[in-house]
Amino acid sequence: MSATWYECKIKYRKLDEASGMQKVASEPFLVDAISYTEAESRITEEMAAYLSDSDDIKITNIKVANYSEIHPFENSDRWFKSKVSLIAFDEESGKERKTNMYLLIQANDVKEAYDNTVSVMKGTMGEYSIPAITESPIMDVFPYFSGEEDDMERIKRFNEVKASVPEVAELNDDLELADVLASETETDFEPRTGEE
Repeated sequence: MSATWYECKIKYRKLDEASGMQKVASEPFLVDAISYTEAESRITEEMAAYLSDSDDIKITNIKVANYSEIHPFENSDRWFKSKVSLIAFDEESGKERKTNMYLLIQANDVKEAYDNTVSVMKGTMGEYSIPAITESPIMDVFPYFSGEEDDMERIKRFNEVKASVPEVAELNDDLELADVLASETETDFEPRTGEE
């Protein structure tokens, strides 16, 4: 199941690093959620970690973001929107057809965003082009689960299921025993004839 990303615009008090004063900022954040209601709940919960108890946030807008994929990269602090055009050949019309998708790529500058986009698209079988990369106003991205938590949860579930299933050798022994018992029962049983 693919993630649905919601862009949440938040108005809150923030410390201005240049002046050292508190100022009101209106910034967009991205959350992975199932619905608008969950997106509102999640952004409120995520932003609570950055605010003091006396500070409040005001959610001014929530909309579904049009990103196909989100790709964070280490040692990067900005987000870039990469437009990728997938190129396919339409045999009926004999023309090339382009399908656009948007990736949110983390990088430090446009060149690095381009390089990161190319590395993300490396395994793509078809042709593609990257017609545009622009800096995104997104301040931060909050996925529903981080990859490590998700992987650990899957491993835990796998191990529980694995422990609950009998070993194949035990299962084969049980089947062989059932075959022996079935054959013994068949030989002990003498069919009736109507001559009694």
